[in-house]
Amino acid sequence: MELGIKNRVAVVAASSRGLGKAVAWGLAMEGVKLVICARNKEALEQTADEILMKTGVTVFPLSVDLSDPDQIDWMIKETLDLFGKVDILVTNAGGPPSGRFTDINDDDWMKAAQLTLMSAVRLVRGVLPGMREQKWGRIIHMTSVSLKQPIDNLFLSNVFRPGVAGMAKSLSTELAEENILVNTVCPGYFMTDRVKELIAVKTKESGKPMEEIEKEITDKIPLGRMGNPEELANLIVFLASERASYMTGSVVQVDGGYVQGLL
Repeated sequence: MELGIKNRVAVVAASSRGLGKAVAWGLAMEGVKLVICARNKEALEQTADEILMKTGVTVFPLSVDLSDPDQIDWMIKETLDLFGKVDILVTNAGGPPSGRFTDINDDDWMKAAQLTLMSAVRLVRGVLPGMREQKWGRIIHMTSVSLKQPIDNLFLSNVFRPGVAGMAKSLSTELAEENILVNTVCPGYFMTDRVKELIAVKTKESGKPMEEIEKEITDKIPLGRMGNPEELANLIVFLASERASYMTGSVVQVDGGYVQGLL
């Protein structure tokens, strides 16, 4: 299927590894030029080299802390200096620390707000003027199934992920007449470093073997397994394309059936 996004320019946040890396790869395979960012410069540059060698597309790696507004502004400026535009924005950030309500102090709340919610706000703010000028844009927010079905011990994620979705839904209405489409994707359980970290925390708290904790998770997934990052990337690449021209304001989970609600 021709997706119509060859030579478009995308910014993919938190893309040195895991789900963000898979999304960057998926877009590159369609000929999209990329700016990828993360805090780990070494891992980021390795990812950029891998994508360039395999696909031949231009990949620009920038080491950025997404909780820092000045660094986000710098990244957008660098992107515009290099490519002159941003067509596709995929927001993403490492999940906030796990913990129950009584474990979380004011500093934890503020850091989670900056990383999970405000990074998405600032990234959109940076790319929006150019998208409006060209009357074309795709904004895709990567959140979590905790947006639809809160997850035990992930209090901060359960609170701030829905905030991102609320912004996305409101933006989708404001920007529709300018052909800028805004959607939210909710990944379920994928075997990423983040999920491995959560399994390790549960293992330590419960005293159960890691394999047992992993089985407890997959037993709740009708497909009986965790996802492969490419399975999420496939949806995001579609949403970024011309083929998704009538989708905006949607909230879609990719979770193997984990979420039990109807909506």
